Parts: sequence; structure tokens; C-alpha cells
Amino acid sequence: MNVHRLSKVALQKILSGKVTEPVTCIVKFYSNTCPLCKNLKSEFEEIAEDYEDLHFFAFNIDDYPKVEKVLSFNGVPTISLMKVGRRNPKIRILADPDPPHDDTWYHREDIKQFIDKEKG
Repeated sequence: MNVHRLSKVALQKILSGKVTEPVTCIVKFYSNTCPLCKNLKSEFEEIAEDYEDLHFFAFNIDDYPKVEKVLSFNGVPTISLMKVGRRNPKIRILADPDPPHDDTWYHREDIKQFIDKEKG
């Protein structure tokens, strides 16, 4: 499965509960100026290939800087899982790793464990 870029309009539609199809989305929040985000890109794309039943997206926070406050996270990269298709989407944010990976911030296994636990 490919990772698609998510627009501000599409993200706001998800967050407002206006998506009626029940789907689970994994969203990587990033910035073009973040070296960790750039390094995580191929890893995130490889993880997406393991999950045919989920939709993977990347969202550039420069398109909607308030998203960090709206979703209560601080900094990028950040990974979230969103279950949509209901009035109030269920949104989970992957906790910061301890310790973080030097090149990508998140460890591959941390991302996969988060997805497996939360998609249930």
C-alpha cells in the first residue's frame, strides 16, 4: 500500500467526523525541514506495505501549524492512528520513544506494535 499525502482539507474532514466510510488511517506528521522526518519516510513506506487493510498518509504540518495543538502533540515526526467513519473519530498518538532512534526518532517495531495494538 502506498503512503498518500493528506491535504489540510482532508485532515479537517477526518477530524470533524465528516468521513462516513469506516476506515483506519495511519498518519505521519512531518515537516520538510525535519531531518528525522526525511529519514523516517522510507521506513514508514515499508511499514505501509505490511498493512493492506489500513490507509497510510503523510501530513506536512506547515500546511496547518495548529494541528499540533488540535491533536495535543509536540513536534515531528509524530505518528497517529485514526479510526474514522463515526461522528467522533478515535485518534491515538504514538508516544515518544525511549530512547529515540538517532536517525528516524521512532523505531520500526514501536510503530508496528502501536498499529497492531490500536487498530484492533
